[in-house]
Amino acid sequence: MSPADQGRPPADRPPQERSFGLPAATALVVGSIIGTGVFALPSALAPYGPIALVAFVLVTIGALALAVTFGRLAERSPGSGGPYVYAREAFGEFAGFLTAWSYWITAWAGNAAIAVAWVGYVEVFVNKGHHTWGSVAIALVGLWAPAAVNLVGVRSIGAFQVATTVLKFLPLAFMATAGLFFLKSGNLGAFNASGTSALGAVSAAGAIALFSYIGLETASVAAGRVRDPRRNVPRATVYGTLACAVIYLLGTLAVFGTVPHDRLVGSGAPFTDAVNNIAGGTWAGNLVAAAAIVSGLGALNGWTLICAEMPMAAARDGLFPAAFARTRGGTRDGVPAVGIVSATVLASVLTVVSYTRFTQVFTEIVLLSVLTAVIPYLVSAAAQLLGLVRRGREEPDRRRFARDVTVTVLALAFSYWSIQGSGYQTVYYGLFTILLGIPVYIWLKRPHTGRAAPDPAAAPGRPSRPALPDRPA
Repeated sequence: MSPADQGRPPADRPPQERSFGLPAATALVVGSIIGTGVFALPSALAPYGPIALVAFVLVTIGALALAVTFGRLAERSPGSGGPYVYAREAFGEFAGFLTAWSYWITAWAGNAAIAVAWVGYVEVFVNKGHHTWGSVAIALVGLWAPAAVNLVGVRSIGAFQVATTVLKFLPLAFMATAGLFFLKSGNLGAFNASGTSALGAVSAAGAIALFSYIGLETASVAAGRVRDPRRNVPRATVYGTLACAVIYLLGTLAVFGTVPHDRLVGSGAPFTDAVNNIAGGTWAGNLVAAAAIVSGLGALNGWTLICAEMPMAAARDGLFPAAFARTRGGTRDGVPAVGIVSATVLASVLTVVSYTRFTQVFTEIVLLSVLTAVIPYLVSAAAQLLGLVRRGREEPDRRRFARDVTVTVLALAFSYWSIQGSGYQTVYYGLFTILLGIPVYIWLKRPHTGRAAPDPAAAPGRPSRPALPDRPA
């Protein structure tokens, strides 16, 4: 990279510096969507019974609508940033800030959920009595070990990431194929076991199921690193989401049909229980648990970095506290220590509070992270709809225009549906944490006196990151 290029944000990098082709971008989407959380999802959905699979199908349709919407947005704005950039370009700085703030909450709350799911598989080997403080200690190790790796500046080696992706994909793929041959209808239980209406059960289960698709937007977030992003980002987003959808739906159905319903409700490692029932004994289930543990560390390592990268991007635009833009060594390639530490501390606090106060630890954290993820999804869909309305009369391909409007409206409606399915308590806590960002925004936009502070991420002699316009021209 030439000195003149070093100050450029990823969106301005020349094509030869964009290292992701279509396969790598698709792998990024798949690797981001499939975390440890999906390994605990059947237990979280079990209280609703097989009707949860109906919710899963509806969520999959909505997720695919979101994937297509993000693809269209990437065609229009192919630079890095994803939901944050789309919100800022369409609705201005405040919308961009709230979107970045909400996504940041999703990232560290999601890490807490991943850590809780990870604990369930660690406890296949240790703390088998599931003592609360033992579980808390294991979860904290799961959160802080990846944070330490990121803090010393060791980025996940590509081979390690590929290996962890394969390890978490294999148990899911096994259950989605071979597991279907061992289904027993008697294990499924009552179709609607929730005790509520069918609509209420589908809405509640759908809000939980959406957690399994968080990450479908990652190709658009990293679009500046993708070759030919207008072509490859939309394809990678849809292909990756489709691949995960098939594995998720069939794998969850297989677990429902191989583990008795009353046992599945209380299981901390449902895929281990399912494989044990298929193979007999415990050796096969232990292999699944080991794979889930390794893949969980890989997922936590990647999402810990995302917890720091999103606020760092917003901080460089003046829309997050400047401390988040500071990196060790003062260069753009340094370690964003403040973002890593703050996100891990918050995830740790949420984990401790959840284990000591919530009866359904994983479910409660999942609902919080889903709610805060839906806000960026909803704003992104609204940004796409606004763009379609603005250029509606000038669109030469009327058929594609009608299709894009239909898909975008579906994505928008799905986002609203996901919010109401989260439950009143989750909406209260979620909106409270999101609205806490308003005082932060006011503080950031307060009048400054004296000389303007330099961009903390720019080294001497390098240009600061150019700010995005408040509105598209």
